[in-house]
Amino acid sequence: MTKPIPLLLVAATMLAGCAAGPAKAPPGETGVAALDVRRTGADAAALDAIAASYLRLSLEIGTHEPGYIDAYYGPAAIKAAAEADPRDKAALLAATRALMAETDRTARRLDDPLAKRRAAFLRAQLRAAETRLMMMEGTRFAFVDEAERLFGVRPRLKPLASYDTELAKIDALVPGQGPLADRVEAYLDAFTIPKDRLQPTFEAAIARCRGRSLAHIPMPTGESFRLEFVTGKSWSGYNYYQGGYHSLIQVNTDLPIRLSRALDLGCHEGYPGHHLLNMKLEEKLVKERGWTEFSVYPLYSPQSLIAEGSANYGIDLAFPGDAKAATERDILMPIAGIAAPADDRYWQLLAAIERASGARLTIAQQYLDGEIDRRAAVALTQKYLLVSQSRAEQSVRFTDQYRSYVINYGLGEAMVRAHVERGKPSREEMWRRMERIVSEPTLPSDLLAR
Repeated sequence: MTKPIPLLLVAATMLAGCAAGPAKAPPGETGVAALDVRRTGADAAALDAIAASYLRLSLEIGTHEPGYIDAYYGPAAIKAAAEADPRDKAALLAATRALMAETDRTARRLDDPLAKRRAAFLRAQLRAAETRLMMMEGTRFAFVDEAERLFGVRPRLKPLASYDTELAKIDALVPGQGPLADRVEAYLDAFTIPKDRLQPTFEAAIARCRGRSLAHIPMPTGESFRLEFVTGKSWSGYNYYQGGYHSLIQVNTDLPIRLSRALDLGCHEGYPGHHLLNMKLEEKLVKERGWTEFSVYPLYSPQSLIAEGSANYGIDLAFPGDAKAATERDILMPIAGIAAPADDRYWQLLAAIERASGARLTIAQQYLDGEIDRRAAVALTQKYLLVSQSRAEQSVRFTDQYRSYVINYGLGEAMVRAHVERGKPSREEMWRRMERIVSEPTLPSDLLAR
């Protein structure tokens, strides 16, 4: 959704699951478990019923908070009915808890691994819905508790002072007088994309992100996106998935856009990021399996950690090693009318800034937990993210609006990276693992499974 943020040390909350033992073999047979087709059908029907209730519940919750529903592409009649007669928040909270209990009862009967993953996904999404409803009613959680309840992971944040060594490295890359953030901003301003070059630069960037993704992950016929440039947002880019394998990708131009954002946003919002993930979920789970719960996407849920984490990691997956710098130098800079630097200092600086950017989470935690005020949050953002006051204020506005959602970028990326790269697989295997993440009912706990 917005600017990628790398992260550091994390601890994930594991979802406790109860798996039933294998079915007993019929008399006269040994060593082979028999499949009870009647039970399997009943379990599938029970999950379908829970999914239908979850779908209606999510859409009703969305009537109480603008932006709660990030995407919906199921039948219009279901959405219209939910919006025409939504329950109040107290009734929705009670219904959410009852549905969680029903999901737990159903999960205890399941044998099929994929069905158990489906039930676990529904349970985790419902816990997030419960939490968000409590927040709408005035409950406030500590930053790490809120993150755990909404997104299924509990972050461990590094102290701000631990980033000072990265600031020292950045200072050496951009020597001179005055505050370091001002020097960095002045240096990077030379790589700003002129407004009349934004469209062709982003179109070229997204095309290369798509080509590299399509070489490894098949895409539905007729998939497409529409690109828009907008203003007045707290984020730098957003993907609005429309269903039918189509997205609206918006890029915020409130602040000057630098070249480094072109491939980042092209991958993150497009391929192999949000657009591709939503397409694969629609194709593989909604259309092929009829799992209606995936036709709705509540923003404040574990689904977002998977979405943001895979979108962020997708940048490095699509452009490994020096490929990103080479594409920017040889393809995008000429289109943008930006002179290519004579050495690699530009890319070294960007990498150093990326390593320091986990500080944003610690700043968000301190700000949301009341340890610092807004003015201090802006000042610390300027210092550690090395941005102007206007960019720092935009960052804090994002925290005001989305609160602990900020963990999903760096934390999600770290978890997806660890899962995809575990055991030093081949490039093809890395892409296969990525495809499974974006095509299955994946939870943060699944990324930790070996």
